Amino acid sequence: MSGIFSLACIKVAASSPTEYLSNGFSEVTDDLTKSVIVTGASRGIGRVVAKRLSRDGFAVTVNYAGNAAKADEVVAEIKAAGWKAIAIQGDVANPADVDRLFKGAVDTFGGISAVVNCAGIMPLSAIAIGDLEVFDRVIATNLRGIFVVLGRASRQVSPGGRIIVFSSSVIAMAFPTYGAYIASKAGVEGLVRVLANELRGRHITVNAVAPCPVGTELFLAGKTEAQIDQLRKLSPLERLGQPEDVANVVSFLARPDGGWVNGQILRVNGGFAYPLSIDSGIKSRILKAKER
Repeated sequence: MSGIFSLACIKVAASSPTEYLSNGFSEVTDDLTKSVIVTGASRGIGRVVAKRLSRDGFAVTVNYAGNAAKADEVVAEIKAAGWKAIAIQGDVANPADVDRLFKGAVDTFGGISAVVNCAGIMPLSAIAIGDLEVFDRVIATNLRGIFVVLGRASRQVSPGGRIIVFSSSVIAMAFPTYGAYIASKAGVEGLVRVLANELRGRHITVNAVAPCPVGTELFLAGKTEAQIDQLRKLSPLERLGQPEDVANVVSFLARPDGGWVNGQILRVNGGFAYPLSIDSGIKSRILKAKER
């Protein structure tokens, strides 16, 4: 094909013509039960996202990797509030598991309006150590997993729907020992922009949310109180993010108000980092100047 690039649109499961509203949701989608798959929803940010989206009126498929009891707790809490939810186990890096996850959501709720991929891991190791086991695990979950989920979502999400994944504002800071993690998240940001273009004409938005350090079990594990306090001070707001801070932004993207946001990386970080990276030395000097 001639030219620098081609705008290739994925045409799958063609549906009948649908009138689209200016906010991005189709009339057909809005008339049916809204349903969302949230991966990594048994704990941390994913858990809070699942519960928030249930309050927004989505029937939630709670995906989890291994902790069935925690996933069942999320489902029970959503149902106790009067909303719909199911739990389905699956490894996002395993295509067969992801196929089963999507089939379960469709069989239960009739379709999929949105997918939010929160699943992720963050073991840390210096590049010089050359720990390929850590590198491979991080890439398998954080990058391969999102690639698998994005591929299935692009074929399954209803016209007018939403696909939301997670990157990280840590990319801009280049912290030591974060090499594998940052590499995985940089890859995620590239996939988001490409898929947004590949879905041209389908009225499906694809975005990533990139939080700063958030006070979850995943992030706080292994850190001293002094390290946590130092991380708090990196944001001008001088606190860690909370899962609710992030869930609120996911909620915006998933609802009609977020329909004109597409192919973007939303850095939900309280000023911790910026789209164009601020040099860490400059950041350090800013903090030292404040201390004086």
